[in-house]
Amino acid sequence: MEPIDTFQTHRPRLFALAYRLLGSRSDADDVVQDAWLRWQGADVPSIRDPEGWLVTATTRLGLDRLRARRNARIEYVGPWLPEPLEIALDPDPLHDPAERHARADAVSVAFLALLEQLGPEERAAFLLKDVFDHDYPQIAALLDHTEANCRQLVHRARQRLQAGRARFAVSADQHRDLLSRFMQASHQGDQAAMLSLLHANAEMVSDGGGRVTAAIRPLLGAERIAQLYWAIARRNGAHPARIGWVNGEPAILRFDGDQLHSVTLISVEDGRIVQVLSVLNPEKLQALVTARGAGASS
Repeated sequence: MEPIDTFQTHRPRLFALAYRLLGSRSDADDVVQDAWLRWQGADVPSIRDPEGWLVTATTRLGLDRLRARRNARIEYVGPWLPEPLEIALDPDPLHDPAERHARADAVSVAFLALLEQLGPEERAAFLLKDVFDHDYPQIAALLDHTEANCRQLVHRARQRLQAGRARFAVSADQHRDLLSRFMQASHQGDQAAMLSLLHANAEMVSDGGGRVTAAIRPLLGAERIAQLYWAIARRNGAHPARIGWVNGEPAILRFDGDQLHSVTLISVEDGRIVQVLSVLNPEKLQALVTARGAGASS
């Protein structure tokens, strides 16, 4: 097999790893391109395990970018949320419920945001073990750690992620119903309706990146979140919205004309919304809109 064919065969897996490592479609593309350049410069015929070589190169390139980004993040305006990988309108682009659930669980914006709590090597070890099913000897060789250290990294990562996840899952239908009701209530600025949907200690995180107006700190508490949406509806009128799909899970897509203005996702526990995540930074919504010119409702 030609070197380019070998690389293209493994490219989807490399991109999937880079995207989960970095939470950014554009950064993942850059890392995979850098891995290709390294592959071009390697003595390919002498490489016994091309997939292992490419995964190692991609992981190490991703770790380098992740470490450098942590310094740059200090200058980022407001909270940082992952860049969505794919955005689509209804109907659901994934008709198989099992495939949809697997996709959403692996690349949901909430899950990727949780990964941001991990150190670079914790994140890499966890993803390689729990998402890509590598064994500990492989991870140890890739990260240049002992197997014992890698087990500890994965154990710590699992504990931290478990603490941040909703404890009681809800059905897909219930999740979508709550999202739809929240979309209507926030569009109308109906505080009473929003308070009935939000958990008392709900959190809202908005990522405008300094490019558009957004809360520069997370909002804590149902009353503060409801008050914000009430103020937006009263002052400017909410942007037209409809239900769509972001990284395989239902989301609110808001529009400014035919341009996508923002995407909003929720996490649910015990029948109440415990987290609202909104990506408004236009740089994170470019080249993803399959909804352009499709119009909106609400």
